[in-house]
Amino acid sequence: MPKTREKILINCFNRAPLKEKLNSVFPRITTILFCIIFICGFCFSTVSAKDAAQIKEDILSGIEKKYSGKSFEARFTQISKLAALDITEKASGKAFFSHPGKMRWEYQEPEHHEIITNGTSLWIFRPQENQVMQGNAASFFKSGAGGAFLSDISLIRKNYEIRTKEVTEDYVEIELTAIVKTPDISLIIIRITQKTYEIRRVVTYNVYDDTTLFEFDNIQFKNIDPAVFEFKAPQGSSIIDLD
Repeated sequence: MPKTREKILINCFNRAPLKEKLNSVFPRITTILFCIIFICGFCFSTVSAKDAAQIKEDILSGIEKKYSGKSFEARFTQISKLAALDITEKASGKAFFSHPGKMRWEYQEPEHHEIITNGTSLWIFRPQENQVMQGNAASFFKSGAGGAFLSDISLIRKNYEIRTKEVTEDYVEIELTAIVKTPDISLIIIRITQKTYEIRRVVTYNVYDDTTLFEFDNIQFKNIDPAVFEFKAPQGSSIIDLD
């Protein structure tokens, strides 16, 4: 598998002239009507801002209640785009998450490989090459790469500035801008279902305009054996240190 996919795992108007024109055509009544319309528009904008803030708080509270301290598994599809090279890669598989910081990504297409972390150590296993890359999970996932917040939902409020991007009957999209900027992650957009508060889509952007899109389905919250997030290199495999 290309290293790029692994890398990608682990942004008032001038009143005086207008008033003069109004007074030249209509006297005081028209000016009063204009002021009323302006004030109503200002009030509407204020209400809309308050609504957006409430929607954001509701959706954050909803996903925190849904995901905090939980384990779950899901099917995923991934589309990674490298802007400079005009390359698009597609992949799919199954992922497992457990609080705090434990993940296992089992890629099945286009070729099998696994990315595993117990929250402390990280392993990338490529069985076709009998190769294991290993390193420190904290340094690899600190920028938010690899969907790290899915295994610790509290990271959203801690590490990102949050803005409501889109609201429909079915979902809400929120935009996360990293408080501490890194080249790997400049922006994350998350799509959350309105009814169930499930995170169904995650799109990450970096400073080079590369994007990685994850779509999740068949999400199941359940107990997961801690052994799923451990790894022992097969005998005879090639070991590469990432640090």
